[in-house]
Amino acid sequence: MIATIETNSKKYKIDLTKPLDLSIPLIASKKNVNAWYLDEPKIEPVQDKGWIASVKEGASINFNNIFFNPHGHGTHTECIGHITEKVHSVNKNLKQFFFLAEVVTVAPEKLDGDFVISKKQLQFAIGNKKRKAIIIRTLPNTKEKLSAQYSHTNPPYLLEAAAIYLKDKGIEHLLIDLPSVDKEKDEGKLLAHNAFWNTKGKKRVNATITELIFVPNTVNDGTYFLNLQIAPFENDASPSKPILYALLND
Repeated sequence: MIATIETNSKKYKIDLTKPLDLSIPLIASKKNVNAWYLDEPKIEPVQDKGWIASVKEGASINFNNIFFNPHGHGTHTECIGHITEKVHSVNKNLKQFFFLAEVVTVAPEKLDGDFVISKKQLQFAIGNKKRKAIIIRTLPNTKEKLSAQYSHTNPPYLLEAAAIYLKDKGIEHLLIDLPSVDKEKDEGKLLAHNAFWNTKGKKRVNATITELIFVPNTVNDGTYFLNLQIAPFENDASPSKPILYALLND
C-alpha cells in the first residue's frame, strides 16, 4: 500500500507494507534490556483465592498484570516532565506523530575516560538538512543492545553542546539507542536533557526524547518518514514504538 505524504510543500511516497520497527520489545526475563538498577519486568497472571488467570492453568482466559518502568525497561518516549517539578504528560504534550527524520550513525569519541557524542560529530552527520526528528545510531551496533544490562556501565552520552546544537537546529524529536542522553552518574545535572528542552528559557514542551531504540544495520543512514507511536500513559514517559518508512522518491 503506497501512501503520499506532503510536508513543506514537497510530496513523498512511502510503502506502508514495509515498516522498520526501531523498538525493543519488553519481555519478562533477565535478558530484557535494563538500566537504572532495576529488576527485570514481570508479566504474570492475576491470582485470586487459588484461581490463576491463565488458560494453561485451567482458566478460560489469560489475564496478566505487567510490572515495568518505562525509563529502564525498553524503548520509551519522554517529555519535559521527566525533569520538571511541574507535571507534564507525554500523552498530552506529544500531539503530532509523523515527521521527516534523519538517521545518522555516530561512533562516540573518548573524552576524560567517557565515550561521548559531540556537537562536531552531529554537525558532520546532519549537515545542512532540516528535520523535525533525528535518529542516532551509535557504534558498535550489535544485537547485544537488545538485552544489554546498562546499570553501572557508564554508557556513552551526549555532550551538552551537542544537545544545544540539536535544539538550535529546530529538531523536536531526538531518538537514540542509549539508555539516556546524559551520563549515567552526573550528580543530577542532566545537562543534555535540560539543554534539549531549554529549561532555562522558553521550555520546549512539545519536544520529546526517545531512548533505548535499536536501529538495525540494514537501515541505511538517510531520510525517512517516522511514525512515533506511544501508549496513552498520563506520565512523563511512555513505552513507545518508533516506526520508519523509506521514502520511495527521495
